[in-house]
Amino acid sequence: MTAFDPASFGKVGVLFGGRSAEREVSIMSGTGVLNALRSKGVDAHPFDPAERSIAELVSEKFDRVFIALHGRYGEDGAIQGVLEHLNIPYTGSGVMASSIAMDKIFTKRIWQTHGISTPAYAVLTPDSDLGQVVHDLGLPLIAKPPHEGSTIGITKVTSKEQMQEAYSLAARFDDVVLAEQFISGRELTVPVLGTGKDARALPVIEIVAPEGNYDYQNKYFTDDTRYLCPAPLSDELTAAIQEMVVQAYRSLDCEGWARIDVLLRESDQQPFLLEINTSPGMTGHSLVPMAARAVGMSYEDLCVEILRTARLKIRSENT
Repeated sequence: MTAFDPASFGKVGVLFGGRSAEREVSIMSGTGVLNALRSKGVDAHPFDPAERSIAELVSEKFDRVFIALHGRYGEDGAIQGVLEHLNIPYTGSGVMASSIAMDKIFTKRIWQTHGISTPAYAVLTPDSDLGQVVHDLGLPLIAKPPHEGSTIGITKVTSKEQMQEAYSLAARFDDVVLAEQFISGRELTVPVLGTGKDARALPVIEIVAPEGNYDYQNKYFTDDTRYLCPAPLSDELTAAIQEMVVQAYRSLDCEGWARIDVLLRESDQQPFLLEINTSPGMTGHSLVPMAARAVGMSYEDLCVEILRTARLKIRSENT
């Protein structure tokens, strides 16, 4: 990691908590980031948008902010737009990339136009013929809200009779529901750091969850899930997946950092991209720090590296 002067970052706000369904995880992420930056001598301060007025971002006179918010209002372009308007540089992707990446349906549409492999899907509304969706996608299938993360509102549908209940659960979180072809195989995830031509994939991680159930509890609150980093794949397959992931990252114009979830189909070793997280978890169980450690980058150095990329993305006469 390049040497740095902590004072060069100025006063840094670490945004975490927020109002999304992932608030609890965001608090854990943000607390970790805050402590890491302080341990490196950075003048870092906590800021929870659910407990303080956004106007206080101005009165605090932050020189830049590290976004450790997850989900709605923090990962969907909303806070990014506020920070652009307030002229406060921030980490991660810009308004448009954040908004698109938060929407799993629009993400898939863009990936498809770039020839990037992603599972077949259908968009469900109250008027959808659920039986026809089952016929088209086959069983099992996955039903989930397209704007949530951390496996919130997801159901693995194994029978036609389950569809209405699965739809109703996901519809509690979103106006539309994403039904997705189920891919049977190995669960992988790949973090990406950087921007544009400098974007690079970190090691591929394989996730081995109890009974194949990588749910909210197994993600964040148990030690039963095993993580293989780097994933035991051939060099050729690893390189192909990393290349695909970086292409997917660039196709959405993401920057700074992200993590892309991948399923490797058991029958033919074909990778399918599921979704991208533009403000990934930074908890003790999180996967971006794990992949960084595999290439010799500590949690603290990772936080500094991400903070270093903070900038405004919308050009104006004053920037």
